[in-house]
Amino acid sequence: MTTTATTATLSTTSTTSTTATAPRLALVGDRDPKVRSHQRVPQLAAALLERDGLALDLYWIGSDEVGSPEDLRGFDGVWLLPGSPYRSEAGALAAARAARENGIPFLGTCAGFQHALLEFARDVCGLTDAAHAENDPDAEHLLIAPLACSLVGHELPITLAPGTLAERLLGAEGSVERYHCNYGLHPDFPARLAEHGLVFSGHDTAGEPRIAELPQSTHPFFLATLFQPELAGDGTRPHPFVEAFARAAREHAQLKSA
Repeated sequence: MTTTATTATLSTTSTTSTTATAPRLALVGDRDPKVRSHQRVPQLAAALLERDGLALDLYWIGSDEVGSPEDLRGFDGVWLLPGSPYRSEAGALAAARAARENGIPFLGTCAGFQHALLEFARDVCGLTDAAHAENDPDAEHLLIAPLACSLVGHELPITLAPGTLAERLLGAEGSVERYHCNYGLHPDFPARLAEHGLVFSGHDTAGEPRIAELPQSTHPFFLATLFQPELAGDGTRPHPFVEAFARAAREHAQLKSA
């Protein structure tokens, strides 16, 4: 596996952190300057450093560079980014599995949400033939299916489940979030995934799952959203989910060094 390192550094008087001790984040996705999400991530990292003194060591990793979950064990956080179809579905699934099985803080957004659920369905629920319609449109069991209406460019309300990580981070019963996707979880599957421990903590007005998480009793930080929190605002004030993910990665790095 080869990686491209991009260290987020800014001169700031409020930080005592250095990039030498910064958590290492794997940004898994096929980096493309035309993808707004990919453009925004370095800006968010710089904002976290300038505003909160939270330095991050960013490594861009192509989906086809992840051969197995072992490739990501040394990271303190895994962000499975938008930009599907990925060059390697298997690599995207391996990234989600690496974070889930090894207790590495995980954030999956848009396609990252879709593939995190696909990995969970296959490797935890035993649904080995579960498929993603974007990659295998003729599959018999489409876990990730085309949405009835495209959400590309839409900002829509979601309702948060009480007592969940998502609700705690947002500090509210609901929110309005920005989407850029055409695929979501097929309505036949939420109950099956929930039976095996996945929590759907945010839903749209029609009751469709838009946020999934693992309980913090089983994983320190595992959160996936069909919307793109990285696109919230102008990038100078990171979305609470992005900030919480970064802080969870820092805690992981500190525990590892200790």
